[in-house]
Amino acid sequence: MATRRGTHVVTGARRRLGALLAVLVAALGLVLGGATAASAHASLEGTDPQRGSVVATAPAAVTLTFSEGVSLAADSVRVLDPRGEAVDDGKPEHVDGKESTARVGLRPGLADGTYTVAWRAVSEDSHPVGGAFTFSVGAPSDTSVNAAAVQGAEADGAVAFAYGTARTVAYLGFALLAGAAAFVIAVWPGGAAVRGVQRLLMTGWIGLLLSTVAVLMLRGPYERGTGLGQSFDLSLVRATLDERIGTALAARLLLLAAAGVFLSLLVGQLGVQQPKPATAPEPEDPEDPEDEEEAELRRLERAAAERPQRDTRLGLGLAGLALALALSATWVGADHSSVGIQVALALPLAALHLLAMAGWLGGLAVLAVGLRHGLPAAAVERFSRLAFWLVAVLVATGVYQSWRGLGSWSALVDTSYGRLLLVKVGCVAAMLGVAWISRAWTARLRTADETPSVAADGGPADPAAVDAEPVDAEPVRAAVGGGDPERAAQLARQRALRVRARGERAGGGSPARSGLRRSVVVETSVAVLVLVVTTLLTNSPPGRVARAAADAPATAPSAGAPAAPGRTEELKLPYDTGGRTPNAKGTATVTVDPVGTGPNAVTLKLTDSAGQPAEVPELELAFTLPDRDLGPLPVTLQPQGAGSWSGTAQLPLGGVWVVSVTVRSSDIDQVTATQQLKVGQ
Repeated sequence: MATRRGTHVVTGARRRLGALLAVLVAALGLVLGGATAASAHASLEGTDPQRGSVVATAPAAVTLTFSEGVSLAADSVRVLDPRGEAVDDGKPEHVDGKESTARVGLRPGLADGTYTVAWRAVSEDSHPVGGAFTFSVGAPSDTSVNAAAVQGAEADGAVAFAYGTARTVAYLGFALLAGAAAFVIAVWPGGAAVRGVQRLLMTGWIGLLLSTVAVLMLRGPYERGTGLGQSFDLSLVRATLDERIGTALAARLLLLAAAGVFLSLLVGQLGVQQPKPATAPEPEDPEDPEDEEEAELRRLERAAAERPQRDTRLGLGLAGLALALALSATWVGADHSSVGIQVALALPLAALHLLAMAGWLGGLAVLAVGLRHGLPAAAVERFSRLAFWLVAVLVATGVYQSWRGLGSWSALVDTSYGRLLLVKVGCVAAMLGVAWISRAWTARLRTADETPSVAADGGPADPAAVDAEPVDAEPVRAAVGGGDPERAAQLARQRALRVRARGERAGGGSPARSGLRRSVVVETSVAVLVLVVTTLLTNSPPGRVARAAADAPATAPSAGAPAAPGRTEELKLPYDTGGRTPNAKGTATVTVDPVGTGPNAVTLKLTDSAGQPAEVPELELAFTLPDRDLGPLPVTLQPQGAGSWSGTAQLPLGGVWVVSVTVRSSDIDQVTATQQLKVGQ
């Protein structure tokens, strides 16, 4: 009868799990539907009018071309006149539907002068990018554009902190939710009835839900560089939902609704203790054919009694795996893995990396709780073996992600992404060291004597059964029968103290159990730190992209001397392209006049190692203001004779500018020399 009733329960659970799987498939398709190949972090490839150019008449619009598709907002492209006033129509749009372009119209009748274009957009990997450049109408002029007008990629400090914190909590919530559920299904089914484990599951679900809502509300201010007050602006939330990351967040909320149903099934099915079939004593004579038949019959009875729970665990495991995969897709489908090289391989490996992290960290949390609630040594050993494979997956997928993100060994120390990656590797190494200690405690636990109060199925022991001993009952009854209530109360208090002491000893377990619990707590704490560093990594441009964008020069910049405004400054930049031609080595002399904000007359002269004018196939001059993330602003050079060129550099702000001269002496020999120039300081 019990088997039939269990079969009905499993059948009903299968129907609910089938509906749950249908929701998961739909959400997974919604997230991955827009994951196409692109190059991580959009960069500006071209502009119309060209950067630093001087046009005869005012253009009707400004057009930007990016290396990949970008999302635009109402203030994504701003055009400011020399007085800092906006002259655009405030309606940026894609040109002919091409997502890699942005165009904004200009007011008619613009006066002559220098105009600053400040742009800010969201690349396909969900990271905001920005910058600025200038062009002039008629003739260059002074400009009074302030730093806020050209600062296009920096988020408000409070918003950035809150946004990063919410993303970290989301990772932690996912790890608790997915890892704890996996531990219960695969390692310790009886843990579903433990209050502490149930709290972990609900904490993960609630934490992931609240953090997802917070990320959705903070995304708009984070992209646009505004304050926390804009978090409740529904227009920004609506704009976020139109982006790829907004689609992923919406899908995550849908999946969390399904996760709530899954948790109720998990606790409702596995949290109910299954009755154990009665076991008869083993036959004394194993050679007796009748005894063998009876043993086989008992084995079949046990298998039939255990089948409902086994089928339930299988169904819950499949549903939980599908749910975890779909939830992981809401991260990898809108992050670094969704763009760049080898997207088809990067997406599944990133999902495996995230799932392995969740299985390890969430499992550690349940292990720490279970060691206080009668977790058997056999379950600890099962998780130890499972953790080994989880760590192997983490290492393998992490190595691939590191190679894909860095691109070169030098990026480990030359980029913020590489330095954060080194910190993460150090934390993981420390975590593995603590895990090795935990394995040693696990071996001790295997040989330690287990308390008889641990249930055979791995469920929590009943404290009342452990502590209820008749040794104290008789004295209490005697005291009551003798009419001595004070004595009876004293004996009752003593018995209560002994009961509490036994309960504390049962919770603490053996020394091996206590040592393992302390080791697991330390391991979990380090894992949380790894999650924090992981969040910082996802917010940083990959080293491969950062190096490509910077195009690090072969010659390190030297400290430039301060130049007073209105004075002429001459910079000498030695260069060596490594070629064999006479023009491969020499000196580039850059003269800037008057070294101030606004238009500056620039003269560039090249001389070879003998001091004679040098001609080269290609020569580029640009100015960059790193502190304001402005530039590079190229200078259009006009030849003025042998080895001499001239042009105009528009420097809208004061600060320490980096002057870069790129010299190409042959088809394959090229070098960039840099030097600093202080303007207005």
